[in-house]
Amino acid sequence: MKKQKKLKLKKFYLHPATTFLILIVLTVLISGILSAFQMQATYNKIGSNNQLEKVLVAVENMCNYDGLKYIMGNAVKNLMSFTPLSSLLIALLGLSVAKSSGFLDVFIKKVLSKLDNKKITFIIILLSVASSLINEIGYVILIPLAALIFMGNNRNPLAGIVAAFSGVSFGYGATLFVGSMEVNLNKITENSARLIDPAFHVSLTSNLYIIIFSTIVLSIVGTIILEKIIIPKLGRYQKCVDINYTQELVEVDLVEEEQKKLEESIREKKGMKNALIVTLVTIFLAIYMLIPGLPFSGLLLDTTEKTYLGQLFGENSPFQDGFNILVSFFFLLVGLAYGIGAKTIKNDRDVLKKSDDFMDQIGSLIVLIFLASQLLAIVKKTNIATVIIAWGANIINSLPFTGIALIMLIVLIILLVSLFSPTPMAKWTVMAPVVVPKMMQANISPQFSQFILRASDSMTKGITPMLGYFVIYIGYMNIYNQNKNQPITFTQSIKAIMPMCILMTLTWIVIIILWYITGLPLGPNIRATL
Repeated sequence: MKKQKKLKLKKFYLHPATTFLILIVLTVLISGILSAFQMQATYNKIGSNNQLEKVLVAVENMCNYDGLKYIMGNAVKNLMSFTPLSSLLIALLGLSVAKSSGFLDVFIKKVLSKLDNKKITFIIILLSVASSLINEIGYVILIPLAALIFMGNNRNPLAGIVAAFSGVSFGYGATLFVGSMEVNLNKITENSARLIDPAFHVSLTSNLYIIIFSTIVLSIVGTIILEKIIIPKLGRYQKCVDINYTQELVEVDLVEEEQKKLEESIREKKGMKNALIVTLVTIFLAIYMLIPGLPFSGLLLDTTEKTYLGQLFGENSPFQDGFNILVSFFFLLVGLAYGIGAKTIKNDRDVLKKSDDFMDQIGSLIVLIFLASQLLAIVKKTNIATVIIAWGANIINSLPFTGIALIMLIVLIILLVSLFSPTPMAKWTVMAPVVVPKMMQANISPQFSQFILRASDSMTKGITPMLGYFVIYIGYMNIYNQNKNQPITFTQSIKAIMPMCILMTLTWIVIIILWYITGLPLGPNIRATL
C-alpha cells in the first residue's frame, strides 16, 4: 500500500502590529454596531455634597463621519500623550548609559552571578510586585533590566521579561508600604462609605498588613511558577556566535594575556568603587529632598498637602510624578561614574556612541506603541469600557448574596471587567458607590472592599491589550526573540504568562478568603468585617 501523504497546515504567525491594527478596526466596527443598538448604562456618581448623582453613558459611534474625523485628527496627539512611550524613553536614557559603560555587565558578573538563580528570580519578582508603590514604574525599568540580568547569567532573557511583567501586573495590588494606590483609592472608598456612615474614615494604612503579606506570598509563588513551569517551556537561549574565524594556529603570549586581564580587573574595581560612591551620594540626596523642614529640603514633596504621605504620593507630588526620571538619572550617574573609573568612557562622544546600540532596540517598538496608543484612545472615546464597568456595578447591586458568596461574585465581576478596563481608578470611581455600601450592609468593611478591588484588578491585568504597558511586554519579547522570521504573537505572549495569571489569581483568592474567615487585621485596628 502506498503511504498516504498527510497534509499539514502551515502555521500562520500574526505580527503584533497587525493584531493591534485588527483590534482598532474591530473596536471601530463594534462601536458602530453597539451605537446602532443604543447600548448605554447608568451608574451612580458621588457628587460634591456626597450625594449620589445619576450618570448616563452611551457607546459613541466611531464608524460615522465624526468618529473617523476624530481618529485621523488625533493620531499624533494620542501618540504624544501615551504615557508608556515617554516613560520608556526616560527610563532607557539612564539604562543605556549604565549598560554601555559596562557597569551593568560587571555588576551582574561580580555580584548577581554569586547568587543562586532562584534567589535572583525572587528578587526580580519581589521588586516587580512592590513597584506598584509608585504607579507603573516597574514596567519601564524592570522589564528591560530583568532581560539583561537573565542574559548576563546565561539564562533566557524572555524568562526575565515574563518575571518582571507578571510581577508588576499580577501583583499590582500589593506592595511593601503605603503608596500612590492608597492615595488615589482611599478618598473614593471613604466617600462611598459615608453614604452609609457619614462619619466614616479610611486611613492610608488600612490595608498595610495584608498588602505586605500578599507581596511576600505572591513573590514566592511567582518564583516557583517561573522556575518550575515557565522557564522549562521557554527553553535555553542561544547566544549568537561569530563563526567567521580562521583555522590557523595562533601563538598567544600568556604573560601578555594575563597582564591585560589584571589591568582590566583593576579598572573594573576602580569603576565599581566610583559607582558605589555615586550610589551612596545619590541615595543620600534623594532622602534629604524627602525630609521637610531642613534647608533646601522637601524639593520632591507637594507642600500643599496636609499629611506627609499626601505630600509624598499626592496627585501633584514631584516625587511620584518624577520618580521615573530620578531612577533614570541614578543609572545615568552610576554608569558615568563607572565608565570614567574603568576608562570605558573617555569623552561625551563615547557616551552617545555606545548608548546608541542599546537605544536602537526600541526602534522596532515604535510602530507597536503608535498602534497601541491609537487603540486605547479609540476605546476610551467609544465609552465601551465605561459602559461595561457600569453594567458590572449594576449586576453587583442586584446580587442577593452575603458573605463569601458575595465576595467571590464581586471578585469574578471585577476581574472580567478588568479585561476591558485594567485601570483601578476608572473601575473604582464607578463601582465603589455600589460595592462599598453593599458590602457594609453585609457586615464587610470598606477597607476590605478596597483590597478586594486591588486583588481582583491584578488577576487579569497582564493578559489584556487594553493595558497600556502590555505593548512594552510584547515589544521586548520580540526584541529578544531569536527567530525574527516568526514573531512572538499575542497568543504566544499571553500563553507564556498564563501559568502566572492562573496561579497568582488562585493565590489572591486564597488570601481574600483567609483574611475574611480568620479575621486577621488588614492594617492597624482594621479588619475584614465591621
